[in-house]
Amino acid sequence: MLSNFFKARTVEKTGDDTAASSLMSYLWRMTGWHQVWACLLAVIVALLNLAPIELQRRIVNEVVETQNVPLLMQFGMLYLGIIVLHQAVKFALNTYQVWMTESTNLYTRRHLLGLYGTTIEDDEDDSTGRVVSIVGTEVDKLGGFVGEGLSQSCANVALLLGVMGYMVVVEPTIALFAIGFLIPQIIVTPLMQRYLNKLVERHVGYMRSLGDTVSDLDGAHEEGDLGILKKIFNNRLRFNMLKFLLKAVLNLLNSLGPLSVLLYGGYLVMMGETQVGVIVAFISGFDRISGPVRELVGFYRVAAQANVQHRMIAKWMAKVTD
Repeated sequence: MLSNFFKARTVEKTGDDTAASSLMSYLWRMTGWHQVWACLLAVIVALLNLAPIELQRRIVNEVVETQNVPLLMQFGMLYLGIIVLHQAVKFALNTYQVWMTESTNLYTRRHLLGLYGTTIEDDEDDSTGRVVSIVGTEVDKLGGFVGEGLSQSCANVALLLGVMGYMVVVEPTIALFAIGFLIPQIIVTPLMQRYLNKLVERHVGYMRSLGDTVSDLDGAHEEGDLGILKKIFNNRLRFNMLKFLLKAVLNLLNSLGPLSVLLYGGYLVMMGETQVGVIVAFISGFDRISGPVRELVGFYRVAAQANVQHRMIAKWMAKVTD
């Protein structure tokens, strides 16, 4: 029933079998204007996620202090309505992203298998194991980026800018002091990601070699025949250790933001220069900021990996069509 309702997007052929010139060209070719609508939907999700922050501040400052029960109920119903609407729109966005991902995977796999099928008799060096790796895991990762990478980053950027802008408007002194902890993240992430990209490209090459090795096995083999496994082990260990180190540094910096709000904001409350509701709203805002920051770092990493994936698949396509 679902397969009848959700039909894969039809991608018009360009007339030749060459790969797209870049990752973004491939993304646009696979999704077209659907990518724009997904990004707009993602921005709506971000704005709905931002609305409760102001409601929290107003409930604490305007309702609790005045003990206005009817107004409290009104704010509560409004809060609930926004939460329900946010989840509904988010569900629609997630479904849209999956549809684009699977449409991309379907078209790309058909296209690559078609290329391989027309050259299989002439290309004895290209093993079945390598083709399985490309058409399976590599296409999955590339399609995943096409479906959700760009729209998800739009949602995260919109939420991040929205929260930061709200903080600056409500209490600029606390906001600028706390947001300063985001700057080191912007500096550290690209530096560490460069080395991660090299490890990703190396891993893709190792996995293709593993596919070649497995497809060539005739049952019995020497331990040296699978020496590629040791290389995969060492490469993945380096990759994950560096990734976890980057994550730990970012988590530490994210934790310093709320701490600064509690200390400096608490001091301002004691001095009578701000309200408790502002501190509550800012802590909630930082909870929302930490997620988008992690996601944007993840987007940077996934985009770099998808670019490596696209480049290596394009090289394979050029080889089989040469």
